[in-house]
Amino acid sequence: MTPNAFRDEIEAALAQHADAQRALAMRAYMRNQFEFIGVPTPLRRQATLPVFKRLPVENAELLLAYARVLWSMPQREYQYAATDLLARKWKVLGLADIEHLLSIAQRSAWWDSVDPLAGVVGDVLKSAREQVPNAQICMDAALEHESLWIRRIAMIHQLGWRDHTDEERLFGYARSLAAETDFFIRKAIGWALRDYAWHAPHAVSDFLSATRDVISPLTLREAAKHLSAIRR
Repeated sequence: MTPNAFRDEIEAALAQHADAQRALAMRAYMRNQFEFIGVPTPLRRQATLPVFKRLPVENAELLLAYARVLWSMPQREYQYAATDLLARKWKVLGLADIEHLLSIAQRSAWWDSVDPLAGVVGDVLKSAREQVPNAQICMDAALEHESLWIRRIAMIHQLGWRDHTDEERLFGYARSLAAETDFFIRKAIGWALRDYAWHAPHAVSDFLSATRDVISPLTLREAAKHLSAIRR
């Protein structure tokens, strides 16, 4: 299936669920930054899944082409569908494709599109580490990127890794970004630390104690949200 034919099938699948009134509410929720056709997440995934299942994705080049053609659509649901597809088919991607994922992430970027792509980046890197132990070095570069969204991806790409987490990188990234004043960066630091705290609460608690004068109150609140309950 060509990328354009794929786009047309996704467009047809979603069109039957479009709701103009819901689209207005969705746009307002996203601070009027993006257009919508009014398809909520459960319906979007239900409608697109049959298309995804029929899709012969044999290589990264084709998968990325499918994602890009959806990303070029003006309504946000198509970009969400692209992240759904990448999350479903990520196993065809490799280290060489991380730069392409980061490039996609910078287009019409906000948390709602960036965070799912961070999950895809994380899946690829976690798998790649089995053959390339230092696969995450690309995230070291991402941490210095001019785009705050790429820095956010670097900060949260290890979400859910538990005992596979590179603790040195996690805490190092948190320290490196701690001085930033952007809400989405501060939130990302706290989110990443809170997630790791479920696996290593004492390590996170010690880190927070050591950096209390450096990290923001927002980051501290987010990171420590469940620590008391976890450590009992």
